[in-house]
Amino acid sequence: MKNITTKLKKGDTVQVMKGRFSTKPTVGKILDIRVDKKGKAVVFVEGAVCKKTVRPKNQQDKGGIVDVEKGINISNVQIVCKKCGPTRIGVSQDGDNKVRKCKKCGDVL
Repeated sequence: MKNITTKLKKGDTVQVMKGRFSTKPTVGKILDIRVDKKGKAVVFVEGAVCKKTVRPKNQQDKGGIVDVEKGINISNVQIVCKKCGPTRIGVSQDGDNKVRKCKKCGDVL
């Protein structure tokens, strides 16, 4: 697996812009960022849930339909600014450390 650099971090509030969860505006926090088998970055968002059928493993367990959080490609989500809404991220130098800023209003994220 290769390392992927991204401007998004765990705990950021994002909105799904494309894909199966974009029909209704899905806004939620990032739970996890992983690299899939193909080497692409995948984001797990709090509200993006799919239905999955589960078979019973033994006689005591019940099968049925379970809600499972599904991974979304990192290019299909955008960070949400408190003032502007969904926006892109810019990075600027503030003294010795780097700061993530909103591209529209310049507010620190």
